[in-house]
Amino acid sequence: MEVVIVKDAKAGGELIADGIADLLRRKPDALLGVATGSTPIPIYDALVAQVSAGAVDASRARIAQLDEYVGLPAGHPESYRSTVLRQVVEPLGLSPEAFMGPDGSAEDVQAACEAYDRALAEAGGVDLQILGIGTDGHIGFNEPCSSLASRTRIKTLTEQTRVDNARFFDNDIEQVPHHVITQGIGTILEARHLVLLATGEGKAEAVAQTVEGPVAALVPASALQLHPHATVVVDEAAASKLKLADYFRHTYANKPSWQGI
Repeated sequence: MEVVIVKDAKAGGELIADGIADLLRRKPDALLGVATGSTPIPIYDALVAQVSAGAVDASRARIAQLDEYVGLPAGHPESYRSTVLRQVVEPLGLSPEAFMGPDGSAEDVQAACEAYDRALAEAGGVDLQILGIGTDGHIGFNEPCSSLASRTRIKTLTEQTRVDNARFFDNDIEQVPHHVITQGIGTILEARHLVLLATGEGKAEAVAQTVEGPVAALVPASALQLHPHATVVVDEAAASKLKLADYFRHTYANKPSWQGI
């Protein structure tokens, strides 16, 4: 696992966008796994800026959704399908056909989960998966004590996650669904490159447990320690509880330029 400490969220977003741009130059039709929420927005903004400036061609890129609320219609403004289309697909100038995600409004939710897991494999797998992290260490909607071998499935949100997400629903927790479809940890670990961005002091404890703690279902993000190519990008606030922060700064400062992100 590589840990990169950056000045702020903007710098983190630009660094990750540079990595995505390099991937698209090597593999123009790369399948990019995207996360929602406020944390990854600087990544998408920076990537869109590069595309707009002609620095990289994203016209053949494909976009895969990480998770989705159960019960919200596809057109609901806070469904993750709508969010990804609004924040990623449309700004990059991609067609809706370039996007794939689970059907949170399906009558048979379990079948929808299994279908999405198969669809990801049939698409050749995710080349680079962007991840955020919850204050309790969850990735996707894999809440604490999720199986580290789990596949795409339905999950019940903790009250803390519903409280955290209420800001997207007019601060009304009653509007936040109780259930979601999420790629499981086992599914996430099949991506070729995992990139987690965390910003703010509120994520510091979760980051420390993810990077320096034991691999444990209690901290789902700690499963990144098992991946052969995982990158954790954190700002100074989110890095504040890392015991090895100075070592991480030293290794990144002396990283060979040919290694890339």
